[in-house]
Amino acid sequence: MKISSSNRKDSRLLKQLQKGNKEAFNAIFEKYWDRLYIYAFKIYNDENICEDIIQEVFINLWENNKNYQIENLDAYLFRSVKNRIANHIRDLKFTELHEEVINSIYLFNIPSEELEYNELKSGIFGRIEALPPRCKQIFLLSRCENYTNLEIAELLKISKRTVETQISNAIKLIRSYLGNEN
Repeated sequence: MKISSSNRKDSRLLKQLQKGNKEAFNAIFEKYWDRLYIYAFKIYNDENICEDIIQEVFINLWENNKNYQIENLDAYLFRSVKNRIANHIRDLKFTELHEEVINSIYLFNIPSEELEYNELKSGIFGRIEALPPRCKQIFLLSRCENYTNLEIAELLKISKRTVETQISNAIKLIRSYLGNEN
């Protein structure tokens, strides 16, 4: 397989970055910032959140570059953005708007990226569907219908602590599906 000149340049920049070279980091930042921001904004239409996510990805790259063996910088950065957005969305309470955004996203030009996204989405919603019935009910009331923990406890005639435990368990199970990715 032929290695593109862009990949060779990225490899050289990564080697320099691992030596703490700020100019290499700045070159990576300049090369990828706009593309990563556009990608993030297509997924999550909030300028501030997208900027924060891109900044976090670059901070992580700078601080942890010696800990990673990155073979394809382009793929690594885009996957990092995708995973951070997924984490951000996962940590939110779902509203109808979020569900519409998730269901309407079609932004991938590369079939493998579209497949990855669909697998991630299916996996998350599949994991929610696979929760034990009571846990699923409580999680959906909390995250999709925006009930407070106290409201759920009163509605289901259980303690608030039980509601908190069930939501925590649901989140742990969903996170276990996502693994330890960025």
